[in-house]
Amino acid sequence: MCGIVGFQSFASLPDTRIVVQAMADSLLNRGPDSSGIWIDEHVGIALAHRRLAILELSVAGHQPMHSTSERYVIAFNGEVYNHNKLRAELKKANLSHCWRGHSDTETLLAAIETWGIEATLQRCIGMFAIALWDKESQTLTLARDRVGEKPLYYGWQGDTFLFGSELKALKTHPAFQADINRDALCLYMRHNYIPAPYSIYQGIQKLLPGTWLQVSRTQRESETKTYWSGVEVSRQGKATPFTGSPEDAVNTLENLLKNAIGQQMMADVPLGAFLSGGIDSSTVVALMQAQSSQPIKTFSIGFHEELYNEAAHAKEVAQHLGTDHTELYVTPDDCMQVIPRLPTLYDEPFADSSQIPTFLVSQLARQHVTVSLSGDAGDELFAGYNRYQLTANTWARLSRIPRPIRQWAAKTITSISPASWNRIANTLKSVIPSFGQWANMGDKLHKGARVMASHSAADLYIGMVSGWQYPTNVVIGGTEPPTFLTGYLPNLSHLNTVERMMVLDLLTYLPDDILCKIDRAAMGVSLESRVPFLDHRLIEFAWQLPLEYKLRENQTKWVLRQVLYRHVPKELIDRPKMGFGIPVDSWLRGSLRDWAENLLSESRLRQDGYFNPALIRQKWKEHLSGQRNWQNDLWSVLMFNAWIEH
Repeated sequence: MCGIVGFQSFASLPDTRIVVQAMADSLLNRGPDSSGIWIDEHVGIALAHRRLAILELSVAGHQPMHSTSERYVIAFNGEVYNHNKLRAELKKANLSHCWRGHSDTETLLAAIETWGIEATLQRCIGMFAIALWDKESQTLTLARDRVGEKPLYYGWQGDTFLFGSELKALKTHPAFQADINRDALCLYMRHNYIPAPYSIYQGIQKLLPGTWLQVSRTQRESETKTYWSGVEVSRQGKATPFTGSPEDAVNTLENLLKNAIGQQMMADVPLGAFLSGGIDSSTVVALMQAQSSQPIKTFSIGFHEELYNEAAHAKEVAQHLGTDHTELYVTPDDCMQVIPRLPTLYDEPFADSSQIPTFLVSQLARQHVTVSLSGDAGDELFAGYNRYQLTANTWARLSRIPRPIRQWAAKTITSISPASWNRIANTLKSVIPSFGQWANMGDKLHKGARVMASHSAADLYIGMVSGWQYPTNVVIGGTEPPTFLTGYLPNLSHLNTVERMMVLDLLTYLPDDILCKIDRAAMGVSLESRVPFLDHRLIEFAWQLPLEYKLRENQTKWVLRQVLYRHVPKELIDRPKMGFGIPVDSWLRGSLRDWAENLLSESRLRQDGYFNPALIRQKWKEHLSGQRNWQNDLWSVLMFNAWIEH
């Protein structure tokens, strides 16, 4: 795992070496072991690399690396897990090739020379961001892995084309203009992250997963091509569904997972895994331990607040599997000490509050290992999110009611304050005991009311996953641009309601929130994170499985559970799903109140000029009083203001 950065400039730059070295040094956490730069002043191209050595620890793995013919120069971030198999194929194809070491970067270069860029990308199993310079055609190629595990930003700033793993590296270049994109800010307020291809800066984009682009001195406009598509995978899966028995499905899934995990255990440095005790991480750890002669190192963090604590469950799973387990119970002070680091870690506004425990567990793991596997993406592939069924079931009921009546009902519900609804619910408890299970009923009714007037299940889902429902009302001078969710929805007519939500999460929420969160948190402490569920062969199989193999008898992730039950008893696993969160709502009323008040002050909001102060101050007032829980809406504003202040 590493950091890459570079530029192609049509303007003269007298201190190119100093500039590109500074850009690389800004990515020190991504690659603390060594750095390298390569420059061709005649054509204005510069590549730089920061290395976290995982494979081929010798100088034979140093980058930027030249191909044997000297035609290509590459800066590569990531891992190609099947590179030994590819190398064996290449040795048969070219017996005269002289190999210098056993790094996957060298294999990648040889593959590109032999098969070309697109065929090589199709053959690779892994996670990666690639910058490749072709001296012969004077063409720069950028490529990103299929699902977007590794980040890659790019864009023109004046006469300079910049690219790199993180925005902080691009900002180091003197051509960078740092103009805030208020339209992207609208997207951030809706999603709590900025979805690709947008970034917070004008003129800078994120390369979409599963794509590659090229620019050259003769063709300034970049040409982008897709080599893998989640939508197309879902379409092919539905066209050629798995026809075996449930037992066959479980066997196939276990074999695919074992193979993916076995490949991802490849490392020349210490390796371990995150373990929450949930289905996904427990499955990864169980199959790691089944393939290891030594106890696998596992890591979890715990909270003293029972509602947020999974550490006890993780410990039980670790004891059953016999792992070398390390846990750390953290306090609110531990979490709050992370907050000042968030603007630097995430580099652009990012407001998923689970970013804090993710960083803490990464920090814990890094004290013992250099590589850690995680269970991310199991929910997106096997229908694990409760919102999938909730949205589908809710729409099935709502769609029977004429929309005008739903609009009237929503207006009636919201005419009564959440606090009043809570008092009504407390009164009814004595008469109808089941009302006692609905904590903070007023908030839940208001949240439900805001989506009652939806036109479709897709419209309802957008409401379910949105933070601020009307971002343009709160962002001054912003217009919300189209995304996969809101504007250029792909043709998903081949999927049912639940499957549509799953593929949209694969395209948006997974790469832009979940994978961004783990990449920045882990690389912030120089830890490589790996996600076995994102092996594309596994994704393609998951989309061949009928939905009833994922949702069965009101149980999520059925087929994955059956794999896990072969290794861990049901009683250690079957329990209500918990999020990886922290009690932000109460902290904002307590220990974080002064910090938040400073960032949310009316004078501050007016001076900065990004947000409508009245809307934010009203939510802040309601939150402090306990009338409403606006933690998510407020956290997005707080994270942006902390970022812009930094």
